Amino acid sequence: MVLRRRTYKQRIFIYFLAAFSFFMVAILAFQFNREKRYRTDQLENTLNNIAGFTHQYIEHYDILDTRNFARMDTIKYLIPDKNTRVTVINSKGGVLYDSFVSDYGEMENHLMRPEVQKALYSETGGNIRHSETTGQDFYYFARYYDGYFIRCAVVYDIEIENFLKTERVFIFFMLALFVIMWGLLSVVTNRLGKFVNKLRDFAVRAARNEMIDPNLEFVDSEFGDIQRQIIEIYSGLQKTKEDLTAEKDRLFNHLNALQEGIAFFQPNKEKILANSHFIQYINLISERSSISAEMLFEIEDFKSLVYEIEKYLKSDYVINPKDLPQFAVTLSKNERYFQVQSIVFPDKSFEVLISDITKPEKRRLLKQQLTSNIAHELKTPLASIKGYLETILNNKNLPKEKLDYFIERAFIQSERLNDLLNDISLLNNIEDAGDLFELKDVHIRPLVMDVIENLESRLNEKNILVQVSINEQSMVYGNDSLLSSIFQNFIENTINYAGENVNVQIKQYLEDEKFYYLSYSDSGKGIPEKHLARIFERFYRADEGRTREKGGTGLGLSIVKNAVQLHKGEISVRNKPEGGLEFLFSLAKG
Repeated sequence: MVLRRRTYKQRIFIYFLAAFSFFMVAILAFQFNREKRYRTDQLENTLNNIAGFTHQYIEHYDILDTRNFARMDTIKYLIPDKNTRVTVINSKGGVLYDSFVSDYGEMENHLMRPEVQKALYSETGGNIRHSETTGQDFYYFARYYDGYFIRCAVVYDIEIENFLKTERVFIFFMLALFVIMWGLLSVVTNRLGKFVNKLRDFAVRAARNEMIDPNLEFVDSEFGDIQRQIIEIYSGLQKTKEDLTAEKDRLFNHLNALQEGIAFFQPNKEKILANSHFIQYINLISERSSISAEMLFEIEDFKSLVYEIEKYLKSDYVINPKDLPQFAVTLSKNERYFQVQSIVFPDKSFEVLISDITKPEKRRLLKQQLTSNIAHELKTPLASIKGYLETILNNKNLPKEKLDYFIERAFIQSERLNDLLNDISLLNNIEDAGDLFELKDVHIRPLVMDVIENLESRLNEKNILVQVSINEQSMVYGNDSLLSSIFQNFIENTINYAGENVNVQIKQYLEDEKFYYLSYSDSGKGIPEKHLARIFERFYRADEGRTREKGGTGLGLSIVKNAVQLHKGEISVRNKPEGGLEFLFSLAKG
């Protein structure tokens, strides 16, 4: 069975009635206790007077010293009420006299009687109890004097019981007041209930966006004021809602027009708003198909970002509105780059922005590669210059002709270094602006021999023999620095990775009207076939650990390829059947 919910009017009535009932019961209890205490005090005051009179009587006739307690019987005739009992008890509880008991000397010790105990510690004490001696109920009152107790008691009969009872008139008065308050509460709650019902109907119509009657009024002026204020607030909210809806539409249209993907989430990670680019980007990154923006939190690539966001969503974390948490990560997927940014707001809602930064990121990487290329290419001329200078410094007694030779070679390398700096700075523009490089007629064989001579000491250390079979007349119209880089990188790769006791052959195996066809081969270890297709990529390393051990940067063969292409040639690589690596490339004639 479904219980009907109480109306607001009923609840208000019950609350007020319960409060008034509690108040009334408290007043009744207080008044009842006060009345009873008053009547008890009256009775005890009477018994206290009798006790005082008895004490004066004992003192006057010096009864305690003479022990003539029989004289106390006169007291019975002096007390107006014959039902009043007088007992004299010494400090140890022994009964010295009792007006109701003739053989009071045989009575038991009274020290532990409740009224006597109270009087012992509080001077006076009262108690209602049954007397074992007389078999009657008494209201006892005891008072302690110096060295003894005087206990006065009245028979607790119907007369005394009625005397101690409180008046019932006050109860009837309170009941009448309760009935009046009941009626007043009914009237007040009825009027308040009507107002609440009207207010509820207004709220229901407002929630349904139904037309609100602007002339709607309440009977009471106060309620009318409240109603007018509510209508004004409601009208203002409606206008604000319409403005927000229009603003939201403009914002959403703007977000859809953006190239960035953007989404807003509640603290529980539920989507508030997301544009189409956001869905598109998370699908690209996850390589899954979904229309849910919440999929962001399931994608492994976003794990670090989600971890950062969740730190600020904890209930115990307070966000400073003037310093909102912001963080970003960069993701790469299928040669595309995305920057993902997030900001967490004070209410723990947060925004995620995904930007496609493929073009600027590739430009950045290209510049980074160019910088690395420069660093890589500077090593060889610097190493040559340093080698010549160290030889001079470490050999103070070198013959003049040797000294001049080393200085000359160092100078040549310094010039090449200067040329290299200028040439490498333009390497980034090879594909789009090859004419920026300084080109001239260059004889290939002397250039190759110069490279071998510069690396001679390193070749000797590995016992590498280089054989050159290039026509003396072969001449290329090109950039000598880049052409040197081609052979420099080939030989350095052999020194670094081919091993010891290796034979190198550099030969011109064919020419036609436009090109010289050359090959560079060694008898070294070669490269696994799976790496051959990628060895010309920038920073690609066939053996990461070995290359780092040798100090390589992974740029050498990339420079070779760019240099060959600048000279209108092509290059390929293969492993020789008998072992070792062979590069086949062409260079355009001058």
